[in-house]
Amino acid sequence: MVKAVCNPLCWAKEQNVAVGDPLLPGGLPGKILQVSVTDGNAAEKVLSSRTVIPLALSPGRVYMQVKLLGLIPLNHLVVNVVPGVRVIPGGHSIGILLHAQGVMVVGYSAIVDPQGQRHNPALEAGINSGDIILKINGRQAESNQQVRTEVIRSGEAGRPVLLDLKRGQRIFSARVKPVYCSQTRRYRIGLFIRDSAAGVGTLTYYDPRSNKYGALGHVICDMETSRRIDLADGRIVEAQIQGIHPGRRGQPGEKIGLFNGNGVMGDITKNSSCGIIGSLKKPLSNPHYREPVPVAMAYQVKEGPAEMLTVLKGNRVERFAVEIVQVMPHNRREGKGMVIKVTDPALLKKTGGIIQGMSGSPIIQEGKFVGAVTHVFINDPTRGYGVLAEWMLLEAGLVPVTGGTVEEMGAA
Repeated sequence: MVKAVCNPLCWAKEQNVAVGDPLLPGGLPGKILQVSVTDGNAAEKVLSSRTVIPLALSPGRVYMQVKLLGLIPLNHLVVNVVPGVRVIPGGHSIGILLHAQGVMVVGYSAIVDPQGQRHNPALEAGINSGDIILKINGRQAESNQQVRTEVIRSGEAGRPVLLDLKRGQRIFSARVKPVYCSQTRRYRIGLFIRDSAAGVGTLTYYDPRSNKYGALGHVICDMETSRRIDLADGRIVEAQIQGIHPGRRGQPGEKIGLFNGNGVMGDITKNSSCGIIGSLKKPLSNPHYREPVPVAMAYQVKEGPAEMLTVLKGNRVERFAVEIVQVMPHNRREGKGMVIKVTDPALLKKTGGIIQGMSGSPIIQEGKFVGAVTHVFINDPTRGYGVLAEWMLLEAGLVPVTGGTVEEMGAA
């Protein structure tokens, strides 16, 4: 048994490795590097990359150090050995309906009073675009209409509005006196606000064991402020693609979708940097992949041909050729783990490349689910970014990362 007893804070890098693969996938550069695995007694078992390839035989965690000539430390590594995960690829178009936690400030609107004077009391009170209204007059802020009603009630009573707001991680309060607007004939505080978001995207994967799904591949932000929407609740619904606006250089294209508001497919429980996550009400079927496929770890994704699954008309999932031109496994914070290029002539003719609504379209390479489309390059719609599948499943808790003891590593 190899036991992990070192303090994880002292290690500089961490990666996940699938059971059965080498601890250092892809091999070590050159023949003069050595790997030290620390055991429970702080003794080192040195493995030479020249003759021995340590294999991960069972889940667990290994702390290692790479040395030059066995003497000069180069790097510390934490390797999480994880069991293989299989999911059913998506490609289905979905309508995304998101309700924010609180009400977001998305802009200002000057108020003209009956004397012709212009006011913006919310701005003067220090409220910024992107702030979240959590409470108004002591009540939870749940909708635009509720906030509007409270402002009118306070204005008619001659009282200021009491707001609890969130800016980043800071919670603060503000008192704003409503002003009667001669144009709208009601009391206002001079804000544009939004309590929900909606759009068309693509479902990426479905896990038949847990009923969890992942979609979109990137975080949902408010259109006006570019701030992440703090999720209160949400759902995904069935969507039909009615048309395509092709993309051109400098002008992204888009799918034109129609929602079925009553055709609820599942809920939304998380709005993460790698997409939305939730549970489906019923199992997902894919005409191209009827059985679950392996999920690739980041190191298993490589440059070369792949395929993308997406809908261009109605609800029919189709397969299209793409190429992975660059893999960036250390860029998780941005959710941009690869650069892809559309190579399929039929897709290029129909859409011009990557278009809005394709976000979340799964990418399959050599029979493995490797990632999903997330962004298009504005100046070259044939290219865009993708998120790595491993990152999406980590956000969903479907890639277990275990600590404690690790079974002895075999050598090949």
